[in-house]
Amino acid sequence: MTATARPVRRVPLPRTWSIRGVDVAALALGNAVLIGAMWVRHGQLIQLHSLSGVLTAAGELAALYGTYLVLIQLVLMSRSPWLDQLFGADRVAMLHRWVGFSAILLLAAHGVLTISGYAVADGSGIPAETVTVLTSYPYVLMATAGMALLVALGVTSVAIARRRLSYETWYGIHLYAYLAIALAFMHQLIVGTDFLGDPVARLYWIGLYVVAAALMIAFRFGQPVAMSLRHRLRVANVVQESPGVVSIYVTGRDLDQLAVRAGQWFRWRFLTRDDWWRSHPFSLSAAPNGRFLRLTVKGVGDFSARLQRMRIGTPVFVEGPYGALTGAARTRPRVLLIAGGIGVTPLRALLEDLPAGRGDLTLLYRTRGARDLVFEREFDQLARLRGATVHYLVGHRGTPEMPRDPFEPRSLRRLVPDVHQRDVYVCGPVPMMDTVRHSLRALHVPDAQIHDERFAF
Repeated sequence: MTATARPVRRVPLPRTWSIRGVDVAALALGNAVLIGAMWVRHGQLIQLHSLSGVLTAAGELAALYGTYLVLIQLVLMSRSPWLDQLFGADRVAMLHRWVGFSAILLLAAHGVLTISGYAVADGSGIPAETVTVLTSYPYVLMATAGMALLVALGVTSVAIARRRLSYETWYGIHLYAYLAIALAFMHQLIVGTDFLGDPVARLYWIGLYVVAAALMIAFRFGQPVAMSLRHRLRVANVVQESPGVVSIYVTGRDLDQLAVRAGQWFRWRFLTRDDWWRSHPFSLSAAPNGRFLRLTVKGVGDFSARLQRMRIGTPVFVEGPYGALTGAARTRPRVLLIAGGIGVTPLRALLEDLPAGRGDLTLLYRTRGARDLVFEREFDQLARLRGATVHYLVGHRGTPEMPRDPFEPRSLRRLVPDVHQRDVYVCGPVPMMDTVRHSLRALHVPDAQIHDERFAF
């Protein structure tokens, strides 16, 4: 089984959600205001007459809003399709990162401010007060352990640490986020002054936990399990595309009913003895056709290297589809696709799928060498079938075949004179995408016409 250029057979499109980004922002802000209002209603402003009271009050607010941000983190981690549609993978990942760091800082501030307030009130030192709080207050040790886990998550999410960890290690550490939240739960509801004697506040916060957990269970576990059981996916073929690059063809039941767009990606879990417990994101490298799904993988790590030796018949579990690098983002009749390296995979699917007349589609495909080209034969077939233009930009910069960066503004305008009148889809290494976006802005291409996704493959 291999993919060939042919007219695309349409499959159902993913559900479009009517909720808007402003609705989500209003809901989040409204809950934040309500949390502050409940704190005021509980008479906490009376504490502000002394230094110890100010410190303690600040610690209480830091705890409330830190916990609220942790629950927002759970919602972001749920991979809800409506969040993916509203913000795209890039923005959800950015929100996840900054909400997470902010939550950790607020919860750490809660501990420091609260102990400092108690120390001032008792006339004791910070170390002695810390020991007293840890040994005398219920569930504080449990909450401290949860805080330590959150700090570990934050440290391993810093870019310099993230680059030193394998994906499997990083992913395993992040699973402890659930344990950290569970450890802090009882501390908040039983010790928190905002919940003593106020059953409404307790029910409200329990409701927030239930909603966040329900979204996590539904979209992180329920939907993937239901989809995988329905379609019973299996590896049907493994085809080498170029040195170190293979395409894996996955078939199953009722694939003509699987709602997915070209340009989207799944988290793939291959149920082998060594890899059943971990999943990795890979884009579809062929347009959805109701007959098979295709992902294309470059062997850059242990997991991706093992995929190149995947056995036919291996069961496959998927989560998704995710991603906003699709035809739904299109605003203009003409389209420019710019790919770098293995980032060509979602753009290969888009070149096959996007409705267009002759001359409306152009692909710029950048690789360092001819051996790195993937799908060259398929691109040539698609160019003939669809009337598209394909430019292979092969070679190292500064060499006779590639004297300058092909993505600088002058080079882009020479290759695609009407670039400012096109939608531009970009996928590849992050430095390349940054260069392309900078050049497109220099050529006065509006941001609304530039579509990229850094988590698309």
